[in-house]
Amino acid sequence: MQNSSRSEVDPFIVMDVMEAARRAEAAGRHIIHMEVGQPGTAAPLPARRAVAAQLDEDAMGYTVALGLPELRRAIAGLYARWYGVDLDPARVVVTSGSSAAFLLAFTTYFDAGDRVGVAEPGYPSYRQILKALSLTPVGLPTQPETGHRMTAEALAQADIAGAIIASPNNPTGTMLDRDGLGALIAACRDRDRVFISDEIYHGLHYGDQAVSALEISDDVCVINSFSKYFSMTGWRIGWMVVPEAQVRVVERLAQNMFICAPHVAQIAALGALGDAAWPELEANRAVYAANRQLVIDGLRAAGLDAFAPPDGAFYVYVDTGALASDSRALAADILEKAGVAVTPGLDFDPVRGHGTLRLSYARATEDIAEGMTRLTNYFAAAGPNPLLNGS
Repeated sequence: MQNSSRSEVDPFIVMDVMEAARRAEAAGRHIIHMEVGQPGTAAPLPARRAVAAQLDEDAMGYTVALGLPELRRAIAGLYARWYGVDLDPARVVVTSGSSAAFLLAFTTYFDAGDRVGVAEPGYPSYRQILKALSLTPVGLPTQPETGHRMTAEALAQADIAGAIIASPNNPTGTMLDRDGLGALIAACRDRDRVFISDEIYHGLHYGDQAVSALEISDDVCVINSFSKYFSMTGWRIGWMVVPEAQVRVVERLAQNMFICAPHVAQIAALGALGDAAWPELEANRAVYAANRQLVIDGLRAAGLDAFAPPDGAFYVYVDTGALASDSRALAADILEKAGVAVTPGLDFDPVRGHGTLRLSYARATEDIAEGMTRLTNYFAAAGPNPLLNGS
């Protein structure tokens, strides 16, 4: 049986790095994980208790496709709490993680063959999901001197039907201010283009709070998840907010594609949104803030100062082009010699990513401190290593 051309997508390189790290651990090595964007903490205790309390009382069958009504109301309440936005819960769609929301959004708004703008560097699965849906991802390069923030000029000049933009960004951790985000929304609105705002790292900020696209316009699609701030990656629970006119469209697609998001994860999400969970979640953010400083200081000590300090999320995207011309080989060498798993920049930028690495600081502080010690020693010892000279 032959494969479809749509199935010819690139691998998610960070998952390959995870597998290589797992093999090293199976062989008895101690690996510091700075590759994957996954909190080292569990779902907040109120989320876990909510599930435990429900297991003996409910068969956990299908829910309606849009999600439990009480969860949709609670998510709408989050927009009031964080942004002062009065959001109609009817516009909230609960999804199986943000990945399902991407599928629903791309299928709702674009026809096969449409060109969709994605920032470079940016989350790699945007490109691959678009390809699998017979859509054409169009890379929109951002520049180091602007912290890799998308500009309205670049968006306006692109030949696209719409764009998906993340703030805070993965892999850079930099984010747009209100004026910057508003200019992007206006650039799409003025040209009758779709604007999709990926806000999965909201809640993880180290200065000003991230701005939601819903603070600026209702004519946008917003995607978020419980994976990052709420430490619920494996629960596979997220949401999207769409204009009223698209709710029924998304509902029909969700009914057929997914039936519903996992019932048990929806119960956990309700617990995570309760008042009792906030102190634990904010304590996690304080850990990330400490880790962020460790990574920034460690990179500068190692002479790797070509990066934009992250405003949010839990990543640093560092330019290693002066040391190596193959980020996959460099990451593999670091794993082998230093026992630290990092992600090659080629995952995020297929054109310029050969000269960059992404470091995640989502794990425990002692792990990040040890990881930075190992990396500092690795780069100090590398010297004129042929790999680092690109030969």
